[in-house]
Parts: sequence; C-alpha cells; structure tokens
Amino acid sequence: MDSFSQRFRSTTIVAVRRGDRAAMAGDGQVSLGQTVMKGHARKVRRLPDTDVLVGFAGASADAFTLLERFEAKLKQHRRNLFRASVELAKDWRTDRFLRRLEAMLVVMDPTTTLLLSGTGDVIEPDEGVIAIGSGGPYALSAARAMLRHTELAAPEVAREALRIASEVCVYTNDEIVVEELGT
Repeated sequence: MDSFSQRFRSTTIVAVRRGDRAAMAGDGQVSLGQTVMKGHARKVRRLPDTDVLVGFAGASADAFTLLERFEAKLKQHRRNLFRASVELAKDWRTDRFLRRLEAMLVVMDPTTTLLLSGTGDVIEPDEGVIAIGSGGPYALSAARAMLRHTELAAPEVAREALRIASEVCVYTNDEIVVEELGT
C-alpha cells in the first residue's frame, strides 16, 4: 500500500466539565499509516473573541474546512453555540461537498459541550465528558473514572485522561494542549 492510499490517523480530543470549570485537551500526534508525521500539532483552539473552544479529529484539511464553517455559523447566529452547531450539522449532512469530509468536532462554551459529526449528529454528553478520535474511548473512560472517584478540576481531568490515552493508543502522544473556560 503506498502512502497516498493510507489514511491519516490523528488525535484524541477530550472535553470535561466539573462545577463551573470546563476544559478541552488534545494530543499533538499526526500519523500516516505506521509513521508519526508530526508530534506537535495543535488540535484544540479557542476561537478568537469568543468563549468557545473547538477540538477536531480526522483528516486535517477536512477539519479546518469544518472549523471555518463553524466559525461562520457561530457569527451568523450571534454566538449561540447550539444553534450554530445544529445549522452546521444540517449543512454537513445535506451539502454534497461537506458530506465527503472525514472529521469530527467537539465544541464547548461556558455552559454547553457538543459533538458534531457528518451524519448530522449534535450530541450533548450526559456526564460532562466527551471524547473523539483514535484514543477517544480510552480518554473517555479515564475521564469518567476520575470524575467519579477524584476531586480533580476539569483541566487536570482532561490532561490526565489524555496522558492515560497516550499510554494505550499508538495514534496518541503525550504532547498535550489544554484550553480552559470558567477560570
């Protein structure tokens, strides 16, 4: 199999809420097949002039396209995170070009956390934590356990969940970026 037919594998993103604090963390690894192509990618961002965090997993160009579309929807809907998310998900599902994009987004503001997918999903987690990407199940499990059995704040839970995922998932590294809301 040549490198062009291999898939980029990248990312673990986890978003955590505890009390009045919220945090999103992402690792820095981008892999092509069995090769680490980059170790310090930044996949969690605070949108300019907002209290909105976005994390993305999947094909990088697709994720950046979705990120730009999400920013436009957020501006169009006066920073209403839920409305902007639903409108992006509708476009993503119905637009011929967007339907082909292979990425997922997690978006978060001081009160809401949502997962957005190309199948039209807009999901708000029940337990204050959500994770996506190749190491997502590991980070999600670790974060849920810490929320249930420790008093760690949201940023520490997010960072430690990513660190644990990096020990298990070969597509996740320990170059962790954490962004926080509600400090």
